[in-house]
Amino acid sequence: MKNSADIKDIVKKGYGQIAKTSAQCGCGSCGCSSNMTVQKQSGEMGYSDDEMTTVPDGANLGLGCGNPTAIASLKEGDIVLDLGSGAGFDVFLAAKKIGNTGKAIGVDMTDEMLKKARENAKRGKFTNVEFKKGDIENLPIENNSIDVVISNCVINLAPDKLKVFKETYRVLKTGGRLMVSDVVLVKPLPEDLKNDKDLLVGCVSGAILKDEYLNLLKQAGFLNITIHKEIPAFLPEYGLSITFSAIK
Repeated sequence: MKNSADIKDIVKKGYGQIAKTSAQCGCGSCGCSSNMTVQKQSGEMGYSDDEMTTVPDGANLGLGCGNPTAIASLKEGDIVLDLGSGAGFDVFLAAKKIGNTGKAIGVDMTDEMLKKARENAKRGKFTNVEFKKGDIENLPIENNSIDVVISNCVINLAPDKLKVFKETYRVLKTGGRLMVSDVVLVKPLPEDLKNDKDLLVGCVSGAILKDEYLNLLKQAGFLNITIHKEIPAFLPEYGLSITFSAIK
């Protein structure tokens, strides 16, 4: 795989294209599919029918690999940050749980996704959400300002995952929670798969080994790391989708 700037450019272009084409078809991270397929995939990941039908049309693009809000124990008044918020699906679900006294913030680096998310927020009349342009390796968020950080199948795309975890630790309040669904590897990828651009956007070639991933969390300072769910990922021979929580 190329350097960090090249990787981010590939990711931006890939997800920008998904945002553009999702008006014509529901696009998952491994390509376009019907909206019915997107709903089915989301159901398998742990989203309820109610969750899938109470967000604006077009917010759920089927890009996740789990349901981090399901284990987040979000409560009224929480300040929630979603890393790589896409069209806003998890942000809108969080917004409904935290009420008008809380706030749900999405950070994404793709202009097309941000545009779509803001349009969805306006259409859904959400007043407690905000979408910011930014890199999850360098978050545009103040220190110690967030109660809960969530992320769904995005951290695997970042070239410097330790930096992501350090930034997450920085913005969380003491005792704050990190709730993530992501793809990790159960064994190393062959070089040809590592360098496959489509597999990068498809949340496989940017993933790292599970033990390495968990060690980076510890290096960043996180405690009480708990894995809640593990299921085979997009390349089951190599990938594993994990949903976990950790505490600052």
